[in-house]
Amino acid sequence: MIHRISVASVAIGLSASVVAFLIMNGFKQTVENKIYSFSAHLLVNSITSNNSMEEVPFDFNINLYQYPDSFPEVDHVQEYSHKGGLIKHNQDILGVMLKGVGKSFDQNRFASNMVDGGFIHFKDSGYSNEIVISRAIANKLDAKTGDQINIHFFQNPPRARKLKIAGIYETNLSDYFDEKIIICDIGLIQRLNGWEPNQAGGLQVFLKDPAQTQLAYENITDRIPFELYVEKTSDRYIQVFEWLHLITRQVRILLVIILLVICVNMISVILILVMERTTMIGMLKALGSGNGLIRNIFLFQGVQLVLKGLGLGNLIGLGLCFIQYKFRLIRLDPENYYMDFVPIAWEWGTVLWLNLIILLVVSVVLILPVAIISRIRPLAAIRFD
Repeated sequence: MIHRISVASVAIGLSASVVAFLIMNGFKQTVENKIYSFSAHLLVNSITSNNSMEEVPFDFNINLYQYPDSFPEVDHVQEYSHKGGLIKHNQDILGVMLKGVGKSFDQNRFASNMVDGGFIHFKDSGYSNEIVISRAIANKLDAKTGDQINIHFFQNPPRARKLKIAGIYETNLSDYFDEKIIICDIGLIQRLNGWEPNQAGGLQVFLKDPAQTQLAYENITDRIPFELYVEKTSDRYIQVFEWLHLITRQVRILLVIILLVICVNMISVILILVMERTTMIGMLKALGSGNGLIRNIFLFQGVQLVLKGLGLGNLIGLGLCFIQYKFRLIRLDPENYYMDFVPIAWEWGTVLWLNLIILLVVSVVLILPVAIISRIRPLAAIRFD
């Protein structure tokens, strides 16, 4: 029974850790991918003291845009612009922000956000009258793919355009994108603002490895014109990334608590085993066995129990994660969690180091209870009952 309890404690601890870390990684990857697919990893804009929501235009044909291969960390660069507007559709009125993109827009990265219809079909000359709206805006306006809506723009003199809904997207990041952003052809914003075709409000920079964001930030900052500045997307949406950091910290605290519980349980198990085998320890010492040999026997026994628990824990934890990954049984409120189901990220490196941490920590802790073996005297141990 004591063996089963020790194996169960290790198995439950590891399975809980595996599930927690794979879900945490799933949350981080899902939310980060949604933000990066919409805003890239780095943003390049003009330096200005203007408080307007719209950007100050600049010629985006800089080295970063024309020769992205000369920047080792950069994977793709695309231009964009924003312009405020007011939608009137079926007696409904809604304030929105149009985000203009061009032919360089990476539709493959954005494809996972599309839920209906298709993306904008860009024209060789002029601009397309197609737009992509969010599901949240479509629901508010009772609009669907193929409908035409009128958008009025805040400028002097005021202007209006009738645009066709080509598709609908959904990121569930309502506070940042879905509630206010409509994607359109950047040519429309250039025409309305009187900009040249080579002017935009900013550049979005996708990196090959998000882990190199700081390095890319420094490299690009040193090599772009002085009137431009670089901003990390993680800084612009710092509330979301702080929330993800908080989740990571909580999961790590959970791992520490689990390790403490497992260690206490295993210490108790080894102490009980020593107590049960006190007579045997006395006989072995009387026959000439040293303290080191006897300690190794109990350490080996303890490590065996830990390994059995790890095997069972991996089976339970990975099994539960596979069921959730395959069938998405646990659902979430997308308004609060930015997704409608609990995500799983299969990071085998995480699973491996969880196993190693538990194995090493518990193995080291097992040295404490077996240390009392050296204090057991053979005669007293043989007479022990």
